[in-house]
Amino acid sequence: MRKKINATVFKEFFDSEKNGGIVLILCVVVSLLIANSGYASNFSNLLTQSLGFNIGSTPIVYSVSAWINDGLMAIFFLLVGLEIKRELIEGELSTIKKATLPVFAALGGIIIPATIYFIFNNGQATAKGWGIPMATDIAFALAIVALLGKSIPASLKIFLAALAIVDDLGAISVIAIFYTNEIHWNYLYIAGGIIAILLLLNYFNVKSLWFYLIPGILLWYLVHHSGIHATIAGVILAFTIPTNDTDEESPLEKLEHFLVKPVAFLIMPIFALANTNITFEKEMIMGLISPLGLGIILGLFVGKTIGVSLFSWIAVKTKFAKLPSKADWKHILGIGMLAGIGFTMSIFISLLSFVDPLHIAEAKFAILTASVFSGAVGFFFLKFNASKR
Repeated sequence: MRKKINATVFKEFFDSEKNGGIVLILCVVVSLLIANSGYASNFSNLLTQSLGFNIGSTPIVYSVSAWINDGLMAIFFLLVGLEIKRELIEGELSTIKKATLPVFAALGGIIIPATIYFIFNNGQATAKGWGIPMATDIAFALAIVALLGKSIPASLKIFLAALAIVDDLGAISVIAIFYTNEIHWNYLYIAGGIIAILLLLNYFNVKSLWFYLIPGILLWYLVHHSGIHATIAGVILAFTIPTNDTDEESPLEKLEHFLVKPVAFLIMPIFALANTNITFEKEMIMGLISPLGLGIILGLFVGKTIGVSLFSWIAVKTKFAKLPSKADWKHILGIGMLAGIGFTMSIFISLLSFVDPLHIAEAKFAILTASVFSGAVGFFFLKFNASKR
């Protein structure tokens, strides 16, 4: 019975990510069209407009862009945190045997790309962006895998999803540790108190989601003002929500089911619309061969391909893990290429890395170029390999 529930959860997750990836691609195209049309300045002005309200004498007012990147993305990170916790408790990361291959592959896909970026940008003004090529975009990657259909074993879809989730955990850790500029301890102390209350609710097995979500909103506000990026609040909240490995649907699973479609079809497309608005200029082509551009493109495509494949090979050859069912090394190589689709999380980290608008624009363009190239090459490589087989 539990296997059936797990299969249903994964199918819902996979279908939403797959179809959400298609919507995401459409929003990227629309955003690029707007940015290179006569509406570009109007769209930029819209993103800088202030929105908010007052609670007593406390103003909660941010720009539209900030509400998207700090507010809506906190909900995205909440879902990612729920997925990570579920996988740790009952899914593909729940046992050492299951988790070893995707964890090894993800570590390779984090270390090698960051190293490549560092080699090109060490000593440069763009050195802080080393976290950009570390992440894999689950929605885009699974959308490409869905287009492959039965050309690849079903086990590879699970492997890629688990790999991308571990990747996200790595990216979240990097954001929390390395992309925090100044900590305001008074807010952080109060946030710690909220977290303690949430953990007590979990300990006493309080199942009503409202007892977690209402303090979670306050936690978001406190983390936002503490100097740590507000999206981390979503992950912390996710890890306090109860789950189980029984047949009964847990509060975590209920919330995950509720969030999957809004995140895939609303939050991620809005993020893409707001953050892919790249106005193309001739100079940007040259930016692709700058240290910044090369670090991102080679980090995502070459780094991910080598890192995922090499570390998977080490895990298998040392007998810590085994290949997914019906998969061979060409499949792993192709999945490594698809892992180079960095889009959402990579753009998010680039916004945290740089202040200079030119660096942000060049980073976005390089991420877009690398992601399209990784997706196309990975797709045709796996398709060609399937036709030969």
